[in-house]
Amino acid sequence: MKTISAHKLTDEELITKIVATNNSQLFAVLYDRYSKVVYNKCYGFSKNKEEAEDLTHDVFIRLFVKLKTFKGNSKFSTWLYSFTYNFCVNYVQRNAHKKKEKVTVVTDQIKEEDSFIEIEDATLFELKSEKLAKTLALIEPTDKMILLMKYQDDMSIKEIKDVLEIGESAVKMRIKRAKEKVVKMYEEL
Repeated sequence: MKTISAHKLTDEELITKIVATNNSQLFAVLYDRYSKVVYNKCYGFSKNKEEAEDLTHDVFIRLFVKLKTFKGNSKFSTWLYSFTYNFCVNYVQRNAHKKKEKVTVVTDQIKEEDSFIEIEDATLFELKSEKLAKTLALIEPTDKMILLMKYQDDMSIKEIKDVLEIGESAVKMRIKRAKEKVVKMYEEL
């Protein structure tokens, strides 16, 4: 009987074997396939090399335990992106509370007529990068991540919808609101 190399298995086949056997060597193959992608996502949240490495390590530890929850309803890479995104958002929110450096923007008090201001993509692109980086560090992690998905990762509305498991109109509204917050906070800096 000939054994198939773990490197030649699809993600789904590999996951099935890992879940069935808890084989850490098979998991290492999955790690090799996705560690750079996960690291890049973590770095997008932390902007610190060591912290991103720690987050990546933590994501994969948690992933090993949670891998059995992958149902195959989407591609594994999409599921992993969502898993990493949620992990990083939770981490940043916990960290922000610990450091007490969180800046709160009260969006509930924005007047109704202000909510119809449309921020064009071009407006975001015109912002100076250094000041924009400061602004992105101050906004909520969920707002920052949806903007990074759209503009840094160049994900489509449908891809973001799949990752976040929300409707397309919700994705569009979250992007619109996040852009408004960025421009407003940018102007206040």
